Amino acid sequence: MLDHWLTSFEGASVRTLDAGAYLFRRNDKVEMAFLVREGQVLLRRALKDGGLLTLHIANAGDLVAEASLFADQYHCDAVTDRTTKFSAIPKAQLLKDLENGSWGGNLSVRAFERTTRELQALRTRIEIMRLRKVTDRLDAYLELNGPPKEGRWVHVSDWIGVTPPALYRELAKRRRDNLA
Repeated sequence: MLDHWLTSFEGASVRTLDAGAYLFRRNDKVEMAFLVREGQVLLRRALKDGGLLTLHIANAGDLVAEASLFADQYHCDAVTDRTTKFSAIPKAQLLKDLENGSWGGNLSVRAFERTTRELQALRTRIEIMRLRKVTDRLDAYLELNGPPKEGRWVHVSDWIGVTPPALYRELAKRRRDNLA
């Protein structure tokens, strides 16, 4: 798909951001599509405890936050950790290219949207599973998804990559600490 992104961005100007600069912030309105030309952009979400969860790293040739093309607002921050070059085009233009088959493919917009949402969820899950402590994994899950419906905690344990007994011990500890 790399060549497809490049086709849509042909002729787009290239801009440069210094390390630590933001391409966009969480809750900004999604109006543009961004392609990394050189460097990298980290998609990060600040957690309540002050930690940062890196959801994805977009490198040269990658579209930044592709699932956001189907959202009204960004769900994370996009920040550079080094000097980074990128191009931007209106998201409507990229979606129009997809609808018109300008890339020479036969993807539908709905299939593309579904794929990007699945990719976003997978990236998030991987980053949560990289956290070492059960408490950190659970905090990140709850912050992103909220508590599950009754009887669904076992699915949370699977999603964050811990055994049900480990999750239940953490939940019991939290209940005990809140009562003390």
